[in-house]
Amino acid sequence: MKKLAAAALAAAMVLSLAGCGSSTKKIESKADLKNAVIGVQLGTTGDTTVSETEIGAKEVKRYNKGAQAIQALKKGQIDCVVIDTEPAKKFVELNDDLKMIEDQFDDEQYAISMKKGNTELKDQFNKALGELEEEGVLSDIVNNYIGDEAGKNPYESPADADRSKGKLVMATNAEFEPWEYHDGEAIVGIDVDIAQAICDKLGYELEVADMEFDAILPAVQSGKADFGAAGMTVNEERLESVDFTDTYANASQVIIVKK
Repeated sequence: MKKLAAAALAAAMVLSLAGCGSSTKKIESKADLKNAVIGVQLGTTGDTTVSETEIGAKEVKRYNKGAQAIQALKKGQIDCVVIDTEPAKKFVELNDDLKMIEDQFDDEQYAISMKKGNTELKDQFNKALGELEEEGVLSDIVNNYIGDEAGKNPYESPADADRSKGKLVMATNAEFEPWEYHDGEAIVGIDVDIAQAICDKLGYELEVADMEFDAILPAVQSGKADFGAAGMTVNEERLESVDFTDTYANASQVIIVKK
C-alpha cells in the first residue's frame, strides 16, 4: 500500500512540475498576443503597450529588469517578452534559443525628462541637443553602440570642458543596453554619452544615479534627480507628471519569443 501511495505521489509531482510555469502558445504577430502571458519590464513603454485593452493579454507579468523577463521566457513561465528594439537585439544576440518579431508596433520617440516648470534647464538642453545634432555628435554616439562602427569611436569630453556650473544628476536604469548598462563598475551607453556631451556644452559635471525604471520619474519630480534619461518614450501619461526635451532618437517595441 505504501509503495502504491508513493508511486501515485511521484506521478502527481511529475505532472505538477510539467504543468508548472509551462507556456506553449505560439506567437508570430501582435494579433497572437491575445490571451497570451506577456512579460515586460515594469513601468516601460512595453508595459503600457501590452496593458492596453485591445491587446487582450491573458496576463501581464512585470519584472524589475528586462533580463528577468527573458529568463522567465526561457523557463517557459511566459509566452513572450515585449521590449524596445535595441535591448531586444542584445538579448537575442546572447540567447540563440530566442528570436525577435519586428514591425508590430508604432514608432516612438525618446526624450529626456525634467521636472515640470523647469523651462530654463529644458531650453538649455534643447539648445545643446540641437547643436550636437548639427555637429554630428549625436549620430556618432549612436553609431558607437549600434551597427558596423560599434566601439570604434567612443565619445570623449573635451580636455578643457567647463564644469563651473556645478553638478547635474541623471536618473537612469542601467539594464537597457545599449542605451544604459553596466560595464564593470561604470554605467555606460548612448544616453550616458549624450548626457555627458550636453553637460560638456553647458558647463556641468554629470552624476549618474542608477535606479529602478519606475523610480525615475518620481526622482525627477521630487528633485532628487535633475533629469531622467533611460530610453524613455514620450507619451501622454508621462507628460502629465514631467516635461520632456526635444526628442533625440526613434524606437519601437518588438516581441521576443522562443524559437
